[in-house]
Amino acid sequence: MNRSSRFPFPMLVGAVTLAAGVALVGCAKKAEEGQKPGEKASLQDIGSDTMVNLAQAWAEAYAGVDPAVSVEVSGGGSGVGIAALLNGTAAIANASRTMDSLEMAKAKAAGMDPKEFLVAYDGLAIYVHKDNPLDQISIEELGEIYREGGKIDDWGALGVKSIPGAKGTAIVRVSRQNNSGTYQYFREHVVGKTKDYKPGSLDMNGSKEVVELVAKTPGAIGYSGLGYATPDVKILKVAKKKGEPGVLPSIATVHDNTYPISRPLFMYTPGDPPAHVKQYIEWVMSDAGQKIVEESGYVPLPKK
Repeated sequence: MNRSSRFPFPMLVGAVTLAAGVALVGCAKKAEEGQKPGEKASLQDIGSDTMVNLAQAWAEAYAGVDPAVSVEVSGGGSGVGIAALLNGTAAIANASRTMDSLEMAKAKAAGMDPKEFLVAYDGLAIYVHKDNPLDQISIEELGEIYREGGKIDDWGALGVKSIPGAKGTAIVRVSRQNNSGTYQYFREHVVGKTKDYKPGSLDMNGSKEVVELVAKTPGAIGYSGLGYATPDVKILKVAKKKGEPGVLPSIATVHDNTYPISRPLFMYTPGDPPAHVKQYIEWVMSDAGQKIVEESGYVPLPKK
């Protein structure tokens, strides 16, 4: 069973069980020893654009919890965050996918034993313009829109005769760049593991940009995190199979796996995290941190 599509709900998932590499521990200890009394400890938190709004909300709230720690957040995509983790410039990598075998091999070669922390969930939402009359779509139809050789290029194939403000009924496909964990997840679960994306999509750098482009393009469709919803777009119900009832992403439908494109969100550390990083991650996974998940439009971990 692929945990990215029907995931278990442990509060903490260990990617590996070995201790962190000696060099990595030495660097962390040296950084802590170099910190002056009263000086804030800086924690670089890099990665997933899906998670960047949530990560920023966590960082801002944590400033009031532990003023001695400054959490610095930046996006760029899951691949960017994991690369930063591997080259030693990130204490935490945010990822909307699991580390792949090549990344794990690079970590091992660098003397790292990455630790994986499950910190939230996301319903990957399918967005269309607010004036699009369509309310539901199936995984099969999404695949036909996005995969190379797919047969759906016009809204007419989905029963949409016209969209107010659109010039014709051609579908404008909005996607993500290939360093994105969202791009990889959508390819695996919708486009097809062995399939390529159809050429000609508008590939955005971030999750927010996907929703913004769909909002101002009447004929567009795009996929992005649930936390990026705005009043200017419509979220479609998604059915596992054509003809079945569609389901909207929500806390309940992600927890019970009835929404078909749900996914876990992770934080990775290069090994056993130093005390201030561990305390931050534990706070993220606490009731206080999970309240922020829900307030930010994401899906919190189920309560024990």
